[in-house]
Amino acid sequence: MKLSEGVEWALHCCVLLAALPPGVGLPAKALAEFHGVSESYLIKQLKALVKAKVLASAPGPKGGFRLARPAEQITLLDVVRGVEGPQPAFRCTEIRGRGPARLGPGAYRLPCMVTVSMLEAEQAWANILRSKTLATLVRELSQKLDPRAVEKTMAWLREIVQV
Repeated sequence: MKLSEGVEWALHCCVLLAALPPGVGLPAKALAEFHGVSESYLIKQLKALVKAKVLASAPGPKGGFRLARPAEQITLLDVVRGVEGPQPAFRCTEIRGRGPARLGPGAYRLPCMVTVSMLEAEQAWANILRSKTLATLVRELSQKLDPRAVEKTMAWLREIVQV
C-alpha cells in the first residue's frame, strides 16, 4: 500500500499542533516552513483535515490551524482518512470473471478470496492506526526524540506563538 506524501505531512503537522496548548494554532505558512515543504500542497492537506473535522481553522493574523478536538480524541486513522478519504485502499474489479477460464455470471456468488484477504489485512492496519492517538504519539516522541530537536522546536515555536 502506498499512501500519498500528504499523509506524512498531515501527520507531522498534527503532531506539532498536538504539542501546543489547547486552542493554539499555527498558520499554514509556519507549518510549511517548519517542515520544509510546499505551502500550497500542504494547504490542500490541511483543508482536507478541516473538512474531516480533525483540524479547525481561523482566519486573520492570529488565525491558523489547530486541532478540532483534544489530541487524545484524534487517532492516526482519523488523519489518514482525512487526507486519503474513507474508501478502502484495495478495490476488487472482479477479474476472476474475465479471460479464457471465466465461468457464467452465477458462478461467482461467493466473495472473492483475494478481496476478503486484502480487506482483512487492511482492517488489521486500520485497527493499529485507530489504537494510537496524537497524544500517544506526542508522548512517545517526547521520550525518544533527541533533546536538541525538542529544544530547537520549542525555540522556533516561541518565536511564532507565545507558548
